Amino acid sequence: MINENIALTEAVYYILLSLYEPLHGYGIMQKVEGLSAGRVRLAAGTLYGAINTLLEKGWISALPGERNSRKKEYIITGSGRNAVNNEILRLQELLTNGEKTVGGNMQ
Repeated sequence: MINENIALTEAVYYILLSLYEPLHGYGIMQKVEGLSAGRVRLAAGTLYGAINTLLEKGWISALPGERNSRKKEYIITGSGRNAVNNEILRLQELLTNGEKTVGGNMQ
């Protein structure tokens, strides 16, 4: 069984978020850049390495494509959604604990 309670990398987190709708590789790259306001830009090697890992974990699946089409679309699975939800809870805990410690003075 794969432990889904691990911290996600920023790239994996954004890739999973982008796949709440079916997208192909280039669409994922554009969506991630848009979600992060241009801060996160995925290189093709990073993206396709992450896609292979996420397929192996069962967090995303490939949709059947058109015949003779090189574009493959992907979508997040239920396990992937659980991983995103766990990550959001983890990040909320970090933020809450940070705010309690630092307070409103973050300069």
